[in-house]
Amino acid sequence: RFKKALELVAEDANWGSPIAEGHGRGMAICNFSGSVCAEVAEVSVYKRGKPVVHRVDCAIDMGRHVNPDTLKAQVEGCVIWGISIVNKEEITFKDGRVEQSNYDDYRVARMRDAPLINVRVIDSEQGPYGADAGLPPTPPAITNAIFAATGKRIRRLPIGRQKLV
Repeated sequence: RFKKALELVAEDANWGSPIAEGHGRGMAICNFSGSVCAEVAEVSVYKRGKPVVHRVDCAIDMGRHVNPDTLKAQVEGCVIWGISIVNKEEITFKDGRVEQSNYDDYRVARMRDAPLINVRVIDSEQGPYGADAGLPPTPPAITNAIFAATGKRIRRLPIGRQKLV
């Protein structure tokens, strides 16, 4: 299942083909509660150091499923959440208390942060398992792509003010 997911996502992302200057591709895979999800992210970094996710390809084997469109939508939402974790989401403390109380003061990804997301559902007789497997590989795929584009390893999230350029 892992090998098939990796092969399919690499095919969808044109892994190994030339990529625009300043861009990088990164790959990650996970087993989350029985579901296998592989992702490839294409990322560039602005001159000021802000990463931009241009594309994320996913191949997910969550076993038997009923509605592939709902499954794809769930994985797309997980990818957006992963982008949010990489770039924005952070819980901070002041005087021993959490500073964020709701979404008005907790930074999350917006529509302008959404890349092209391609989800391939792998037919399988396993499971059924869950579609939430789309989240765990997103941050490592993005940070691996940043490394491919800049040579800088990301060791903590959110990326925030880390020097990428």
